[in-house]
Amino acid sequence: MNENLYARMRSVFDQHGSRDALRLPGGGGWSYEVLDAAAGRAAAVLRGYGVRPGDRVLAQVDKHPESLALYLGCLQSGAVYVPLNTAYTHAEVAYFIEDAQPRLFVHREGDSLGDVSCVCASIGAGATGSFSTAMSRSGPSRDVAQRGAEDLAAIVYTSGTTGRSKGAMLSHGNLSSNADSLREAWGWRDDDVLLHALPIFHVHGLFIALHCALLGGTPIVFLERFDAREVLAHLPEITVMMGVPTFYTRLLALAELDAEQVRGVRVIISGSAPLTEQTFGEFEHRTGQRILERYGMSETIINTTNPLVGERVAGSVGFALPGVEMRITDEAGSELPCGEVGAIEVRGENVFSGYWRNPEKTAEDIRANGFFITGDLGMMDRQGRLRIVGRAKDLVISGGYNIYPKEVEACIDEMAGLVESAVIGIPHPDFGEGVVALVVGDNRMIEEQQVLDYLSDRLARFKQPKRVINVAQLPRNAMGKVQKNELRQQYSGLFED
Repeated sequence: MNENLYARMRSVFDQHGSRDALRLPGGGGWSYEVLDAAAGRAAAVLRGYGVRPGDRVLAQVDKHPESLALYLGCLQSGAVYVPLNTAYTHAEVAYFIEDAQPRLFVHREGDSLGDVSCVCASIGAGATGSFSTAMSRSGPSRDVAQRGAEDLAAIVYTSGTTGRSKGAMLSHGNLSSNADSLREAWGWRDDDVLLHALPIFHVHGLFIALHCALLGGTPIVFLERFDAREVLAHLPEITVMMGVPTFYTRLLALAELDAEQVRGVRVIISGSAPLTEQTFGEFEHRTGQRILERYGMSETIINTTNPLVGERVAGSVGFALPGVEMRITDEAGSELPCGEVGAIEVRGENVFSGYWRNPEKTAEDIRANGFFITGDLGMMDRQGRLRIVGRAKDLVISGGYNIYPKEVEACIDEMAGLVESAVIGIPHPDFGEGVVALVVGDNRMIEEQQVLDYLSDRLARFKQPKRVINVAQLPRNAMGKVQKNELRQQYSGLFED
């Protein structure tokens, strides 16, 4: 039996060939037959570039139908897809190339990294670059590479507290089993239409949202990016929406959002960052819709979800998915009673096999019994409902993107005239959290714009601070550790109106 995820998708695509797959802005679109053929052409081109099953393909591409075809072509050919945030700078991409050792790097037309250790090709809607040109000239391949459930399908890089990104290895079995659990939990229907305004370099947009629709052969309103007014215009034609909390705060800023706009929507889902109780309550008041919040991460895709039918509690991320075990533990790894705060650990078919080329970190985060230590802190009630109360690793989540302070600090600290820095996340009305850098200068004032200019080509834009504040010194405990809790408390109202 071929356990390649694309073998499952192919059977669905063949059943629904004439049905809309992608509905595009301006009224155009791709049917499932067209999408399957495009994936087949991408698979043929990949083989032409020498890509074989198990080879890595890095992709830093804009959100276009051709980019989705590239991902599906990687699955079909047995390659390992490695998506990269389009905001990453050339310096950051160079690290991923060095670490992943890809056979091929597919990038946006016009981008160039210069001398790199792999073959490069460009892609894009209407692009004349090498990959796009080859796709237009190639016939579609129908061959689907033989893969087992344990074979790698993707590597998703997630930032680390040391400042070095780690590649979470996800198998065909991880992706397939989690998609099945989500389709069951969210009651996916044959008449569903998904609104997709998420990026496709992140597990949320690429795996969670798309796999639910693709494995059902249901239409996807495929928007290049989130624009509140554009999304508002599409709400009457869809049944399912997935987004990050920022999507919903921006929709609430539009006076036109009301219950009539979402009359045909059966479920609105939020993830990738904490949803505030205020946003939850205001959205229900305006629309009558109670947002369904869930909890996941790159290493496990989705762990828990609030129920489709039943009470959705503000501030809770719900119950473990079918097939996912969850527990709360103390520092020694012993399970804690209900109601006590501890480390969240999960085990199941959704859990990744480890970090790429990093056995030490894998052994540190995955216990011998298979439980993955998420790094998040939470508490579980007697019904099994999870509430996340904090993050053990000082992770900042801004606009749905994960940002680790250590990486930003390491970059800022290289500035001339700067002694040290501390980066924290502060509540932000639009992004959930905003990155704030506290800097200590060498007997002189460090201007905010100086820091921002310095970081402009060194860090992806979403990682760059929204505010830079000069301080005489950073608060420390007796062991010399910077007290970030004090800083977060002191500047908690920085972004308030």
